Amino acid sequence: MDYCKEGDDRRAGAGAGDDGDVTEWKKVAELRAVVEAQDPACKEEDDYQLRRFLRARDHSIGKAAAMLLRYLQWKREFKPGGRAITDGEVRGELAREKLYMQGYDRQGRPLVYGFGARHSPARRDLDEFKRFVVYVLDRTCARLPAGNGGQEKFAAVADLRGWGYYANCDIRAYVAALEIMQNYYPERLGRVFLIHVPYVFMAAWKIVYPFIDDNTKKKFVFVADKDLHATLRDAIDDSNLAEEYGGKLKLLPPAIL
Repeated sequence: MDYCKEGDDRRAGAGAGDDGDVTEWKKVAELRAVVEAQDPACKEEDDYQLRRFLRARDHSIGKAAAMLLRYLQWKREFKPGGRAITDGEVRGELAREKLYMQGYDRQGRPLVYGFGARHSPARRDLDEFKRFVVYVLDRTCARLPAGNGGQEKFAAVADLRGWGYYANCDIRAYVAALEIMQNYYPERLGRVFLIHVPYVFMAAWKIVYPFIDDNTKKKFVFVADKDLHATLRDAIDDSNLAEEYGGKLKLLPPAIL
């Protein structure tokens, strides 16, 4: 089962004109014609998926087509037959309990809570880590509400309390995650709140920052400790805010959800 497709089950032409700009949907149709002529697998992708690729390339048909063709090739290789990544394929990553896919923000975006100090580059396998990124993104997409024109993005809270440069810094993994998200899941990220950020993290951030595209850079928000309570409460209600931050949501390891 393709979890991402399950959560975004809106096939091409099925009410796609019910929301959005008419001119934009015409460009989506143009994009589909260009890509399907080169790769028939595009027929399996809905109009909302194509629109996200189009928006990620500022509505340039040529650039969006090139991006979409690369995605279709990646999908065949990484998820043959549209299959989902299983728990067993990311067992090592799940055991770290560093990401939790629970709750929604006030805009209806699925939340991901992450704990940076639980990631250890010395103990990770890069291929498994990449599978884990896809595993999380697919399951997060699957939590998006069904229906044409619904919410298409997710949000995240990245807690860096206890993060150490030598113990936790992993530039290769960070860049790999960014590349997967930006190249194959465009326009899915809505906002990332970076909290409890130690000063030393900024050395890693300066290295990673050039790998973040302009559309994505503005979605990362560094939250000062003095503003943490107000910022999170403004974005997330009590029932969806993790207990760690004064809310009522008990975080559970993803493997047992």
